[in-house]
Amino acid sequence: MVNFPRPIVLEKIWHNSFDLKQHLQEFLHLDSETLDSKLETGSKQLTELGHKDFDWENATNFYKDKVSESYLFELGSWHLASQDYIGNTLRLVADQAKGRVLDFGGGIGTHAISAAFCPDVDHVVYCDINPVNTKFVQYRAEQLNLSEKIKFCTDVSPDEKFDTIMTFDVVEHLVDPQSQLLKFYNHLTDEGRLIINWYFFKGFNNEFPFHHDDVEIIDSFFQTLQSHFLEVFHPYLITARCYRKWDKN
Repeated sequence: MVNFPRPIVLEKIWHNSFDLKQHLQEFLHLDSETLDSKLETGSKQLTELGHKDFDWENATNFYKDKVSESYLFELGSWHLASQDYIGNTLRLVADQAKGRVLDFGGGIGTHAISAAFCPDVDHVVYCDINPVNTKFVQYRAEQLNLSEKIKFCTDVSPDEKFDTIMTFDVVEHLVDPQSQLLKFYNHLTDEGRLIINWYFFKGFNNEFPFHHDDVEIIDSFFQTLQSHFLEVFHPYLITARCYRKWDKN
C-alpha cells in the first residue's frame, strides 16, 4: 500500500481513532471485556436485525428507532479495524474540507471530528436521524473540546448552503438516493465539494439486507451523478470520491 504523508492535524487517527474505544466504553458504561465482545459481534447483530425488521417502506423508522446502539458497535468495529483505510479517507477530507461542512448520515462521528480539526473549516453540521448516534457524537465532541465547532441536527432545510458535503456509506441506505444527490447539488455553494461513497450491494450472502441493489435505482443515481457533477481527482486508494458541481451551460 502507498504510504501517503499524514496531515499533522489528523495524526491521532492512526493511534486510536480519536479515542473512539475509550469514548464508547465511557458513553455506554461498559467494561473493556464487554465492549470488546459487542464490537466483535456488532456486524452480525445488525445483519440479524435487518433480516428481522427492515423493509423499505419503513426504512427511516428502522434507522431512527430500531437500530439503537447496534450501529455504534458495527461502525466502531469497522473504524477500529480499518484505521489505515479510514485514515486515507480522512486525508481526502483534510485536502478538501473548508468553510461550512455538512456530514450527512454522520454515524459515529469520525469524519465530522476530522473535519472540525481542519484549519480551513469554520464549523461542521453533523446530521443523523439515529438519536443514539447523535448523543454519542455530542459526547465525543465534548471530550475533544469541539462542542463549539460541531452542530447537530436530524434534517437540513432546503435553503442551507455548504462549502463541503461529506456522506460515507449512506446513500445505499436511502429510499431515493437519486433525489438526495439533487439535494446535495442544491446545498453546495458554486465552488463547493461533495465527498461521497456508496455500496449498492446486498452482499454475497445477503449480509446487507438494508442496501439497495435495484438496477433502476442505481442507474438513476449514476445518471444524476454524471449529469450534475464532475469528479475531482485524488490519489488515495479508497472508495470515496470527490466532486464539484457541473454547470453544463
